[in-house]
Parts: sequence; C-alpha cells; structure tokens
Amino acid sequence: MTTTRYLAPARGDRIFNALVGWFTRRGVSLAGSRVLAVRGRTSGEWRTTVLNVLTLDGERYLVAPRGHTQWVRNLRAAGAGELRLGRRTEAFTAAELADDDKRPVLRAYLERWAWEVGRFFEGIDPKHATDDELAAVAPDFPAFRLT
Repeated sequence: MTTTRYLAPARGDRIFNALVGWFTRRGVSLAGSRVLAVRGRTSGEWRTTVLNVLTLDGERYLVAPRGHTQWVRNLRAAGAGELRLGRRTEAFTAAELADDDKRPVLRAYLERWAWEVGRFFEGIDPKHATDDELAAVAPDFPAFRLT
C-alpha cells in the first residue's frame, strides 16, 4: 500500500527541534539525537535535520514519525547520507525496510521515544499494540536500516 502521510511540525515542535539541534551540533546528544545530512534529490545540496537513531539487536535504524518527509524522499533518492554529532561525521548507506519488516522497529522506536513522538502514532501503545496494529500503520512510517 502506498501512502503519502505527512505531518508538518507545529510551532512548539520547531522550537523543540531547534533546541535539540543546537545541542547536537555542539556534540551533545539528547536521547540519541543526531543531525542527519542527506543530499537533496534535486539540488544536490546537503540538507540537514535532527532525528533519533534507534539501535535494535546490533542494527541501527532511522524512523520517520512524521511520515513521508523531505528527508525520507531525499534518502530514498540518495541511498546514503551522514550522521553528525558535533564535529564527528559518520557516513552510512541506507536500505528502506519493507512494511512487513517494520513491526519490531516501530515497537522499539515507540518504547524508546513515545514521550517525544507518540502523538504522531495516533494511539498506538508500544507495550500493548498487537503486531496487526503495528502492521496496519507501518506504511505511514518509513524506516531505514543503516550500514
């Protein structure tokens, strides 16, 4: 199923993200924050945003709680990017997960950051959600495995 779900950030979200970004760019990770840098699919210029990197069973993932954002579209096109924390930069390649593979990633992501992004998941409780409930919302939340 193809979806184009996207939730634009509210004013409070923009202020919160700017604050977290300020710390992250100075080398202080707040709850796993990193600056994601990806080449724009049209301009080729670096585009950045702050997000959380999930580590699950030794693998790292990026999840888009707001849906099919510009960073998601750029990462799909580029297939690679950088994670930045202060002066440290780590290049990576990304493979988008199939919807059937997202359930454990979405559950772990929500267990870790529901306090921050839970409202975007519209009532999905990570501790009580069934696999069927997570599978039903999976198309709305792009996720990438990093290598």
